[in-house]
Amino acid sequence: MFINNSIKQSVYIIGLLFTAPLMALIQGISPTDLSISSIDADKTLQEGLLGFSFILIFCLTLLLANSTKRIKILAYTLILSGLFQAVYGSMMTLTGTEYSFFIPKEYYKNLATGTFINRNHLAGYLVLTLSVGIGIMVSTLTTQSTQSWRERFRLIITTLLGPKARLRIMLIIMVAGLVMTHSRMGNSSFFISLAITGIIALILSKHSTRSTMILISSLIVIDIFVMGTFFGVEKVADRLQNTSEEHETRDEVNRYTLDAIQDNLLTGSGAGTYYTNFPKYRQYDVGKRFYDHAHNDYFEFASEYGVVVTACLLLAVLLVLLSTLKALRKRKKPLMRGIAFSATMAIIALAIHSTVDFNLQIPSNAATFMVILALGQISLHHKSRER
Repeated sequence: MFINNSIKQSVYIIGLLFTAPLMALIQGISPTDLSISSIDADKTLQEGLLGFSFILIFCLTLLLANSTKRIKILAYTLILSGLFQAVYGSMMTLTGTEYSFFIPKEYYKNLATGTFINRNHLAGYLVLTLSVGIGIMVSTLTTQSTQSWRERFRLIITTLLGPKARLRIMLIIMVAGLVMTHSRMGNSSFFISLAITGIIALILSKHSTRSTMILISSLIVIDIFVMGTFFGVEKVADRLQNTSEEHETRDEVNRYTLDAIQDNLLTGSGAGTYYTNFPKYRQYDVGKRFYDHAHNDYFEFASEYGVVVTACLLLAVLLVLLSTLKALRKRKKPLMRGIAFSATMAIIALAIHSTVDFNLQIPSNAATFMVILALGQISLHHKSRER
């Protein structure tokens, strides 16, 4: 279970996370003549209940993932969920059967969206589950040096026929699904977070051989580029190169969102009220498109909750990140190091992706991120009882 220090730190993190739904509750029930009240009380109360549910998911993960077996089951459940999304989205695209979970697709045709409406949200979900998969793969690496050719041959056969091979195939399929979304920042955040986390693990880890880490990283990168050659990584690159200010209005939206933040700097306009509040600030240069969300999670949280609550949420994620970095440096158990790798990569990837999209406004992605945050906390403080 958890030692006293872990309980204290978990309580701090939960307390910081609770600031958002508590603020939503206050905004929703405050009299309309107060500056703290929401401009849409019903929607704010609904968002507050949703926020409480996310925190309960975080707490349940901390309480129930209390053994090695349960942690592995939870990790593989997330991996299989990402695998299903990748297979479903890829098959819908490759076969021309454009359905989004029994509903004909109206947008993003010829692109993988899985059961999501927006391809960027499928990309965000796949990056989160890929982070878990790569972390589990890292945890299966052996640190024993093999000298004889028989031992090396046996190790190669075991790798090709054992669980590592099956996990690698899952990761390849998920990477193919990610590439087929053609999401610019989804793919970029995956590559960047993988590279950064790999470097951090090499620097901090005392229990893994550098050659093994470099080998597995190179194999993953090779898989990414090989699968990308067949499934359109060049199209993602073309979209990155062809991106121009003339076709993108996100900069203007962010600028007008900053105006909304300044008018309600401390308390925000109310949770879930971005689509109601933004028309007051938008100008003609953003076109006729309806913006129900800002394409920036940081700005949307600050606009709805205020900068104080937003800072508390960022601090909670930062505390978990510090826990995962400590786990990479201190933990001897391979599974805990692998889970720490997963959480670190997921946090970095979503931190990057949130600058241009709103994955945390999608319940499935937000709930998955809360589970991974809890796993990150577990990676440092979990004490095995199987002795």
